[in-house]
Amino acid sequence: MGAIVFGIILLAAGVYHFVNPAFYDPFMPDWFPKPLANAAGGLAELIIGALLLIPAYRNLGLWLALALMVIFLPLHVIDLLRERPVIGSKLIATARLVIQFVLIGWLWWLAKGR
Repeated sequence: MGAIVFGIILLAAGVYHFVNPAFYDPFMPDWFPKPLANAAGGLAELIIGALLLIPAYRNLGLWLALALMVIFLPLHVIDLLRERPVIGSKLIATARLVIQFVLIGWLWWLAKGR
């Protein structure tokens, strides 16, 4: 059930990358090619989210979701290290980083159990 919920969340986030790409721009470091990174992130979330909803591909989707969360991890660290995090306060940026580690652990646990 958890993989399905996470798949739906990824699908929603992936769609939002294309509906409101400007939302994600501040989270990306200046050296990132923002339009390309935004489209790639959105597409990855859409594909992985769909894989998580298809039972035959759920295990692959879990491993890819885990990889995606690890890939996104430096962006959360960079935001936390800013004087004023884009996400809001240092407290919120810290909480988001902790949540990221929890997601990574949870996805690892789900993927290993399959």
